[in-house]
Amino acid sequence: MTPSARPPLPSGEPERHSAGEASPHSPDAPAPAPGIPGQETERAPLHARLGQRLGRLPLQRKLLLALIGSLALICTVIGLLLNAGMRQSLAAQLHEQLEFASDRAASYSAQNGRETSSGPLFAPGQASGTLNARIVSGYLFSGAVLDSKTGERKDITDADVLPLTSVKVDAPPVVHHLSIGDYMLSAQQDPGSGGILITGLPMAPTERTLASLGILTITISLAGLIAIGLVGSMIIRRSLAPLQRVSAVASSVANAELESGTAALEARVPPEDSIPGTESGEVGRALNALLDNVGAAFAVREASEAQMRQFVADASHELRTPLSAIRGYTELISATEHFSDDGQRSLNRVLEQSTRMSSLVENLLLLARLDEKHQIKKAPVDLGKLATDITEDFAITAPAHHWIPKVPDIPLVVSGDAAALRRVITNLLANARKHTSEGNTVTVGVHRDAASHQAVLRVADTGEGIAPDFLPLVFERFTRADGARSGADGTTGLGLPIAKAIVESHDGSITVSSVPGNTVFEVRLPLPLAVPPKPLTPPKAAKA
Repeated sequence: MTPSARPPLPSGEPERHSAGEASPHSPDAPAPAPGIPGQETERAPLHARLGQRLGRLPLQRKLLLALIGSLALICTVIGLLLNAGMRQSLAAQLHEQLEFASDRAASYSAQNGRETSSGPLFAPGQASGTLNARIVSGYLFSGAVLDSKTGERKDITDADVLPLTSVKVDAPPVVHHLSIGDYMLSAQQDPGSGGILITGLPMAPTERTLASLGILTITISLAGLIAIGLVGSMIIRRSLAPLQRVSAVASSVANAELESGTAALEARVPPEDSIPGTESGEVGRALNALLDNVGAAFAVREASEAQMRQFVADASHELRTPLSAIRGYTELISATEHFSDDGQRSLNRVLEQSTRMSSLVENLLLLARLDEKHQIKKAPVDLGKLATDITEDFAITAPAHHWIPKVPDIPLVVSGDAAALRRVITNLLANARKHTSEGNTVTVGVHRDAASHQAVLRVADTGEGIAPDFLPLVFERFTRADGARSGADGTTGLGLPIAKAIVESHDGSITVSSVPGNTVFEVRLPLPLAVPPKPLTPPKAAKA
């Protein structure tokens, strides 16, 4: 006996489980596996799932499905009503024909009595398929049917005796299934024999007519559904075409780089798709109004930024002269006058702060000029030699760090401003010196990226790294990471922004990645396109 076919326990006796078998009610029993029959699982109702699927369909398909579904429902209702009406009409017509056939059979039987050779089946005007039978004293006396194909008389079989004898006299016609098919039967008193005269007509012609009507209705309905589907799809597609064009305009604006300014908002919905009064026109007009408002806001922002840049440039330019005078007079006083130790220390402090403020003003003026997209004078610059020279300078001025240049022997020439690129490398190395503790190694590498046709400058240090939350802000202006990286030198927070602005003005890019022990700044500059040498033309031969 298999474990699944254990005999039932006697009434009142508790079920015992063998060792290792857990009771289904015990807390240690394993949970039933998902998918086992009988387990209740939470599932969304059918209408909710259908609603979710329909909600994912495009509007065009929804409208087309609604149109075809409504038309299919109308065709179904019309077909059912037509079939019911036709069935009732054919039934009434068959009742009338059966009544005429019964009257002809009764008249013929009254004239000829019980003569079997000329029974009621041979009454004039009887149609093919007509059935006549005589029942005398509860027994079938005679009965036959006219063959629908040959018109010959065929006797009724014994299997049809019981249905025929069950027909009541002068009752409404009834339908019985006989060996020769379904027949509508009626019974009346036979004036010729004194028994019961039964007359019947076949139901097959009526059923064939209804079947033909059903097939015709289904064919016409399917053809109509296909035609309406094609025409409706074309109409819906043309009606929704303006909405699709509006969506295309919105998508183009959404995918545009809005950082570039109002130029990304020049797309507009055409006038023919923004006509008020239609759904798509209202959407198009609303989208144009939205784009106009956003464009105006961008224009105001650009004007404000331009005004701020101009103010910074003007203020920096105007501050250069008084700061230079302060620094000059301070140096003159320090050189010609005698002060106490505290006075000399204060004078030196004034000189340091004026120098620092002059550097800050120069940096702001440079940023303002770079923001205004001033044209940079470009010339061939050997990036490897420039990086090597600056690294050697830092090795002398900052001997507490280890400076390692990795420059190829072949010159790597880029097109740019040598002074500006020198400032980029200087700012990166100064940043590594300020924000790493003594003893760390700073590696300056230069190489060519043949895949992207770019020159790559990498400045890597082994310092403490940049905090992950501060890493996206290193190129923002006036941001300081003194708390994130060690170092004692003060910083204005403009070195890296200036480097980024100079690199971008050279059509390049600068990125940073940092983990403790490996911080890398990478500068990429485009290499100049190689100009193919001109072919040498042979000298022309002198004329004789």
